[in-house]
Amino acid sequence: MLIRRRTLLLTAGAALATAACADRSSSSSDPMKLNVGQVSNSVAFLPLAIAESKGYFTAEGLSMGERPRLGNGSKVAAALQSGSIDVAGSVMTDAFNLYQANNGTRLIGALVDTYYVDIIAGATMPTDGDGTPLAARIATLKGKKIGITGPGSGTEALVKYLFVQAGMDATKDATLVNLGSDTSAALGALSQKRVDLLSFPQPVAQLATAAGVGRIYISPADGDVPELKNATHGVIITTQRVIDGKGKAVAAFLRAIAKSQALIHSDAAATGTLLQAYQETMKPETVQVLTPILQQEIPESPLPIQSGYDASVKFHQGTGLVEQAPAFADIVPVEWIESALSGTV
Repeated sequence: MLIRRRTLLLTAGAALATAACADRSSSSSDPMKLNVGQVSNSVAFLPLAIAESKGYFTAEGLSMGERPRLGNGSKVAAALQSGSIDVAGSVMTDAFNLYQANNGTRLIGALVDTYYVDIIAGATMPTDGDGTPLAARIATLKGKKIGITGPGSGTEALVKYLFVQAGMDATKDATLVNLGSDTSAALGALSQKRVDLLSFPQPVAQLATAAGVGRIYISPADGDVPELKNATHGVIITTQRVIDGKGKAVAAFLRAIAKSQALIHSDAAATGTLLQAYQETMKPETVQVLTPILQQEIPESPLPIQSGYDASVKFHQGTGLVEQAPAFADIVPVEWIESALSGTV
């Protein structure tokens, strides 16, 4: 598979990720100790927070430390490559990038089956574009400063995809500003007009709206980009090396995530309470708005589905980031996942 500009995975990103997780080496002799990282505190990783809060990891016999927030996909990939972490909560963009460097990459869980990144307009964007056809809204992005989490991220991918649809090049027809994954920093950049728009994952759009510093301008999850409505985006990735060495622990991790997803779909009140604990600065009214959205976006089972995967492949190929993606069967070990979830691993 060829993915442009991805040689950074094993260079500076590797050094940063290794340093960040140096005390969490996956070489632990405890077969049920699992080192887990995640790219950010986006809503995709709510099931991890729930599993921790409700004791699901412990109930499955897992020993886990703190989960580092690695900030961007290159650091996630580098940490998996170096063995600093065993499992990562990340996005499909990172899974494709890592597969280029390591065809032992395995996609073992789906966390969000829609593209949950939004384009968020700040005060510098005129309101007369709101609600107009998608093509017209994309056209207004030309020449603007757009905040993203970083290069090679799913947030950059969405901007590139939208510009391609309008016959534009995001690297030439806009200024992409790398802000990292810190929500406060992103909202600050928008409110201070250092960027005109953000391309950021939920719940940043909801937080921007509640704070009065921004508004949702383009939302794939809301159906603004129909081809992304059912595209798998938030995922759990690992490597075949980890599955071979710590298969029982990884299987236990997946069962804990499945319990979290079951709770999300069965108990809205508890989900709202747990979401509030996960996003401490979120206002109660924002939690109330976001909870039913998450119940629609988060699948009932972590087992990835081919249709969601195929939609994600098509999207990434549309951005020019991916020329040839791995076949579903080459990156998703379906039989192993089913065995893990049934408790036979």
